[in-house]
Amino acid sequence: MIGVAREGGLLLLTLQRPDKANALSRAMLSDLLVALDDPPQVLILTGEGRVFSAGADLDEARAGLATDPIWDQLSNRIASLPGLTIAALNGTLAGGAMGMALACDLRLAVPGAKFFYPVMRLGYLPQPADPARLVALIGPARAKLILMAGAKIEAEEALAWGLIDRICAPEDLLATARALGTDVLAAKPGHAGAIKRLIG
Repeated sequence: MIGVAREGGLLLLTLQRPDKANALSRAMLSDLLVALDDPPQVLILTGEGRVFSAGADLDEARAGLATDPIWDQLSNRIASLPGLTIAALNGTLAGGAMGMALACDLRLAVPGAKFFYPVMRLGYLPQPADPARLVALIGPARAKLILMAGAKIEAEEALAWGLIDRICAPEDLLATARALGTDVLAAKPGHAGAIKRLIG
């Protein structure tokens, strides 16, 4: 349920469970981690269908996936990659799936995408690394709007807040993501990582 496509230094990972709104199982999270064992120069994360991901598979969440450390393992692996990482959000992003997008360097989204993380309503804590990454992008008050007040943020507002970096037409989403990685792919190995370390 994870599509893995390597094109030279570019790695495209696609969530492929559209009939379940790309809800994430533990097996899918494990497959994403394995795919990152060979770090790419450019990583693009996207989904199949009209939703990027509804978060955790509900049955597995109730069975323990909601609090499984694998979520943080994945987001921390993405955050530590030396290349450019891009979340190409083909639709709504919800729950624990937000962690992998927050860990990326850039976030693109289609018009109509919504962003929410209903941990307060569901009685869970957010994944440990997610609040700090969310605060770094949008500030503490807006992070509380999402994590505590249960706000659903539309794409235009997410762009204004800095939660996402661009809004792209669905047909242009992947082409835009690929274009953003062009200079990294053309550079010497290690150059992108050196710039990331300077940025912090």
